[in-house]
Amino acid sequence: MSSLIDTNAFDYVNVLDKAMDASELRHEAISNNIANADTPNYKRQDVNFEVQLAKALRHSRYKSMDDKVADLKMNRLKPITYTDYSGFSYRLDGNNVDPDTEGVYLAKNQVVYQGLYQSALQEFKNLQAVMK
Repeated sequence: MSSLIDTNAFDYVNVLDKAMDASELRHEAISNNIANADTPNYKRQDVNFEVQLAKALRHSRYKSMDDKVADLKMNRLKPITYTDYSGFSYRLDGNNVDPDTEGVYLAKNQVVYQGLYQSALQEFKNLQAVMK
């Protein structure tokens, strides 16, 4: 007899979980950017996750979204922090952080996280409805 865990019932939840982890990591990177806005030679950090996810989903072109998500290799989807525009600085001290822009990125990231959270919550509601 197959259990619920052996099925693909949690595929979307797992992807949403990874995306929420990436959003949390991005929040930390943006917070560090803001905290180091006056640090000479500091270069802003960001997180690369969306590109990885898009590539992974594009890999199976002619499948339904459900099949694409089911085929994802979750261990390969890892949010990576990287230095953004490492050779660029518009300031004389070598820093490339604009606190106003970082504030916009922070607000955007918060909205994204809330959307991911609501989506995960809806997935659990859907599973709960099916189990009744």
